Amino acid sequence: MWVLAALTTSIGFGINNAIFKWSTSDGKTYSKLHIQFFFYLAAFLLTAGYGTFSGRVHLSLVSVLLGALIGILNANGNIQMSMAFEKGPASLTAPLIAANAVFPILTAALFFHENITGLQLIGIVCMLGAALVIQYTPKSKQLSKNYLPWMLRVLFAILSFGILGVMMKTTSYLHLNSMDVLTSMYGGGGLYLGVRMAFEKNKISSPEVKIGTCVGMISILSYSCYFYALNTGMASIVFPIVSLNCLVVVLAGCYLYKESLKAYQIIGIATALLGIVLTKI
Repeated sequence: MWVLAALTTSIGFGINNAIFKWSTSDGKTYSKLHIQFFFYLAAFLLTAGYGTFSGRVHLSLVSVLLGALIGILNANGNIQMSMAFEKGPASLTAPLIAANAVFPILTAALFFHENITGLQLIGIVCMLGAALVIQYTPKSKQLSKNYLPWMLRVLFAILSFGILGVMMKTTSYLHLNSMDVLTSMYGGGGLYLGVRMAFEKNKISSPEVKIGTCVGMISILSYSCYFYALNTGMASIVFPIVSLNCLVVVLAGCYLYKESLKAYQIIGIATALLGIVLTKI
């Protein structure tokens, strides 16, 4: 069941990333900062409202601090990733950032003492390799004088998402209430983004509010499944599965923009499916 939850998380993250990609394509000028803010705001209001009325929210200092840190890391990681795409080729940016999954996987094995069998290890390597291959496109513009700013953005994104994964595993290890962490995550991330918006003072458009709200609702389902998968399954397998969200973005590109799958991408998809099967043997 936890594998299904991890797959649901991967699909949800992929749909949201596809929406982010769509919101800035074909000349659209929607602000990713604004979209993220309303995504966090909508998600916070829904989780806080549900948690309060159902009596499931019992905030503690630890859950608030860890949840807020996860929210800020996720928001900052998305911003850094967007800036990296603007500075350098997507064919290099996406696979490099996807490698952040290595951090929580190593942490789960070294510090949380998860036992990984040989077949499971092969499955993990297959999924990580597939996540890199699926996103890679050989024909891309070369890096220019923007190399240093691009590399810094990539490194910041890797660190943000990598540490986020470690924090997610930490909350499950400490048996923190997922509703407490979710509420704190959306609240902390929303506050962080709100402060950034206050400094930029750009005009907010109605579509940005609608897109952000839609992304927020998908995010609630995705992160709820994420916490469930980490609480009941093996983090060293959950993280590679979640990293396959790039597959949804690629398939969305095929449907929305009539992009065709390359032979190596089809091989990557098959390898990813093989990896999932191997982790369950």
